[in-house]
Amino acid sequence: MFIETPKAQVTKSKEETFNFLNDLSNFRQLMPENIDKFEVLNENRFLFALKGMPEIVLEKKEQTPFDQLVLGAASEKLPFTLTADISEVGSEQSEVVLSFKGEFNAMMAMMIKSPITNFINTLSTNLGKI
Repeated sequence: MFIETPKAQVTKSKEETFNFLNDLSNFRQLMPENIDKFEVLNENRFLFALKGMPEIVLEKKEQTPFDQLVLGAASEKLPFTLTADISEVGSEQSEVVLSFKGEFNAMMAMMIKSPITNFINTLSTNLGKI
């Protein structure tokens, strides 16, 4: 399953945007209003839970400074990645496209597609507000 958000316009340079996303504590600002729990476990991992959903631990998987940050599920039960691709628009403006990629059976994919789409769209919308 692959889901991609529209480009979010960020009024920060490409480097500032990357640094903002690379500091996992900043993801609290991007979370939906129905966040139930958010905790930074270490510099490479954070845990979050939305109301009525199980806790998910995300960890940094890969990074290309100022261009891309890849977060992935720490659990092998639900293997997925959340990738932020950052491009420069101007000296003080950048664009970010978030993409979700996971391998799920058809039943699971059908159940989670809508909530995941809403979740990453909220992250993207909130990223445009920073």
